[in-house]
Amino acid sequence: MLNRIPGDYPRPQFFRPDWENLNGSWQFAFDDEDIGKTGRWYSEFPEHRKITVPFCYETKASGIGDESFHPVVWYHRLIHPKENGKRVILWFEGSDYHTVVWINGQMAGEHLGGYTRFGFDITGLLTDGENALTVRVEDSNDKMQPRGKQRWVNENFGCWYIQTTGIWKTVWLEYLPEAYIEHVKMTPRLAERSLDVEWKILARDYLGLQIKIDISFDGFPINSVVTPVYDKRGSVCIPVSSLGTGPWEIQKWSPSTPNLYEINFELLRSGQTVDHTESYFGMREVSIHGGQVLLNGEPVYQRLLLDQGYWPDSHLTPPNEAAIIEDIDKTMAMGFNGVRKHQKIEDGRFAYWCDRKGLLMWCEMPSPYNFGDDMVKNMTKEWMEVVEQHYNHPSIITWTPFNESWGVPEIKTYKPQQHFTEAIYYLTKSMDPMRPVAVNDGWEHTVTDILTLHDYEELASDFFSRYSQSKDGILGGGFAHNKRKTALAQGYEYRGQPIILSEYGGAAFTGGGEKSWGYGNTVKTVEEYLARIEGMTDAIKKLKWICGYCYTQTTDVQQEINGLLDANRAFKAPPEEIEAINLKGI
Repeated sequence: MLNRIPGDYPRPQFFRPDWENLNGSWQFAFDDEDIGKTGRWYSEFPEHRKITVPFCYETKASGIGDESFHPVVWYHRLIHPKENGKRVILWFEGSDYHTVVWINGQMAGEHLGGYTRFGFDITGLLTDGENALTVRVEDSNDKMQPRGKQRWVNENFGCWYIQTTGIWKTVWLEYLPEAYIEHVKMTPRLAERSLDVEWKILARDYLGLQIKIDISFDGFPINSVVTPVYDKRGSVCIPVSSLGTGPWEIQKWSPSTPNLYEINFELLRSGQTVDHTESYFGMREVSIHGGQVLLNGEPVYQRLLLDQGYWPDSHLTPPNEAAIIEDIDKTMAMGFNGVRKHQKIEDGRFAYWCDRKGLLMWCEMPSPYNFGDDMVKNMTKEWMEVVEQHYNHPSIITWTPFNESWGVPEIKTYKPQQHFTEAIYYLTKSMDPMRPVAVNDGWEHTVTDILTLHDYEELASDFFSRYSQSKDGILGGGFAHNKRKTALAQGYEYRGQPIILSEYGGAAFTGGGEKSWGYGNTVKTVEEYLARIEGMTDAIKKLKWICGYCYTQTTDVQQEINGLLDANRAFKAPPEEIEAINLKGI
């Protein structure tokens, strides 16, 4: 199964072969006056231009390349679903921000949020042959809306970039039977040598339904179970041990051995298969003990790279699967064992390839920037969708719902904002008690499993002098080189959590236009560049109470020129020299 997934399939963690990609040329219109709904554009689309989906109109790849903000956009195309008697589900992998969908002039559904997958059963709205699909997307500059690195003013500034409006991930159709498996949740239990499987099944009636689950590894059968289905939800614990020939020992997943088990799900009615889907899982355990993050019971020193996932011509949207693989391969070639995917919920194929190649991943929620009731509702709903949709990926070992107090700017002293971060922490742990949660990455932590620090000091000697004097002083007072931030919010104490320097470096190198931006003084030569990276990385490794780091960042992004690669993915320094720095002393 792992080698049979088409490169453009958008959901490789839960694969069915009966699907249709709707990316490509669509009709497109701006609606700056917001007249489309009253003008019934969903029934009669107006004069239009063309756009290439899934690229947003702000990008060159879309065929439009208009970087100015337009609050409402419309899309239209004809679709010809198969006439095979199956349900037809219309999926959007990502559309920013408020999306409303019509089929043949009838509303199919709507979704709020820019970063998560959503879908609608459009079967009852279809007619034979040709059908009209129309989409309206409304975006805004509202800072209570999770927006990540998207600017909310007319020009880029600092490390905020051109906004993303409308469809920016794959749109596709999936053909499903009357009864089908909607969702599975897989939890490896390494100590028990077993896998917990929970499922959700949609059916008009559940009489005679069974679910059959087959686990294999590298072609060898491991276990097979069949259990009755009585209603929508159910669960089973499956021993992960060989039935006969093949691997008896548990094949653990780790960066050095990214072993993946194949798992197939069949929904049976009266013994006949009515639905079938293919997936995979990794037997691995993430835990915390003695101030260390443990992977499969052993300390894992995390050498992370901050990865924002932008491309010059397509912005947040990967140009293709090859571009995703290239970023992962180049990250690993430089000696990093993980990425902190920053302020973006990436294309599902990215996590899939991290699973396959053994690259650790921190999954981070794109931030809102103002606090209030709307922000609380918007972020909570979308974050819970993120956790549910990405739970099964073994490469994801940390959840990061907040970054640098963005959206909770008064968290240091303001109880409502502290309470909100606590609520998100416990909601996350209620859905996933297995992974650590780094609640407010960078500083001003409330309740958290990992305590993370951000510090862009450019002089290694100054950094080491400050951090080597007193761990307690760093955790109890100001730590960042600007002295304005504290590790913990008021009222919270350090409780022995692992400490990771989850942002540092960011050396600005090459480029250099008037609006270019990076941390510290711009370096002029490769030698100076490598010396700064090595000095800071060595200083961090000398601090034995720090158990990992995250260098900023993978690539240049628009005006930000602090990548190890430029925006076109060319190395700024020999990757083997970066690798040597990362692997020194290991």
